[in-house]
Amino acid sequence: MVKELMGWYFIIGLIKYGDEWRIHRRLFNNAFNIQAARNYEPHEVVGAHMLLKRLLHTPEHFLPHFRQMAGEIIMSVAYGIDVLPSDDPYITLAHKAVYTFSIAFVPGLYLVDTFPILKHIPRWLPGAGFKRQAEEWLKLSLGMLETPFAETKRQVEAGRARASFTADSLQALKDSENELYYQENHVKAAAGTMFAGGADTTVSSLSTFVLAMLANPEAQKKAQEEIDFITGGKYLPTFNDKAAMPYVSALVKEVMRWENVTPAAAPHLLMTDDEYRGYRLPAGSIVIGNAWAILHDEAMYPDPYAFKPERFLLNGKPNPAVKTPEAAFGFGRRVCPGRHMALSSIWITVASILATFNITKAVDEEGNILEPSHGYISGLICAPTPFKCSITPRSQDAVALIEAAVSEGLPL
Repeated sequence: MVKELMGWYFIIGLIKYGDEWRIHRRLFNNAFNIQAARNYEPHEVVGAHMLLKRLLHTPEHFLPHFRQMAGEIIMSVAYGIDVLPSDDPYITLAHKAVYTFSIAFVPGLYLVDTFPILKHIPRWLPGAGFKRQAEEWLKLSLGMLETPFAETKRQVEAGRARASFTADSLQALKDSENELYYQENHVKAAAGTMFAGGADTTVSSLSTFVLAMLANPEAQKKAQEEIDFITGGKYLPTFNDKAAMPYVSALVKEVMRWENVTPAAAPHLLMTDDEYRGYRLPAGSIVIGNAWAILHDEAMYPDPYAFKPERFLLNGKPNPAVKTPEAAFGFGRRVCPGRHMALSSIWITVASILATFNITKAVDEEGNILEPSHGYISGLICAPTPFKCSITPRSQDAVALIEAAVSEGLPL
């Protein structure tokens, strides 16, 4: 349903293992390995600062603001394209497309995934509604793949493209006297995967962060005290402060563990026979890794349903005995290749918000506290259902820091 009928064939997680997959993976690793990911930190800082400005003026729209920030960063990194300050067509397109992907990717939802021969039945037959649905959703996935790529390619050919993954990769193809290991279609597919991967996952994580602060004000206070101790309230946090803020880093880890974005992870296909706890798993079987169970394992994470950043610390420093929640990004060769950039983006955003704002429960006109439901939208990507909260500046000095940072910031 997803790969063939809906047109998500370009997503690296759905490409069959082999030479083609290795080309895509190499492109990704070159652009997003742990060292290369640091090149995108300036983009993430500017994106976080612009988010603070939006929260300052319209804090009630924090969910759209998260989506805007994530879109700004990934469009800049992947394509070198500036997006509109609101209602941007690229961001809107990605949100709609990824939503359909997340829904359709749930294993067992469509009979055609169990009986692939059904993909050949005429669209007008009774019971072929999935084909008509896929035709509409196909427009979204292909639009997301083709539209921004075409714009960046046009800029490269005109000689005015800004540095980005797509522009740099296409320029290298253009300038190289010898044949490179990749071709233009590989660049397009990799950029499309970046666009899709960064569209809603970051939004879900940041929304969960807000829910966690509403439910655990003491964790918010501890993180703010650590930030204040390092910055003295004189500047906004930077990546240079990360090592000196272990509690903030632990808080981010706990956000990723507590309500992980992809509880079921992506299905894997066994290439050889295997055995697990006495169960025979023949080659060709589909295995779904239970990331939720791994990240809520009481043996590794005692009291797993409680939000406790301290579980990752020992005497105020990172505790090597407690596993980082890497399962939130998948497993093995199919692990999310953009995880280093994703984590750094979430870290600077969380640190920046906590440095300047207080997150508290909203109240109605009569002063009654509005409790968030803590409900989540089901799908491959699980995100909190819309909720209300109060996001207010911690002080006038915090407001001044935001305004100064935005005025000094560079365009994405």
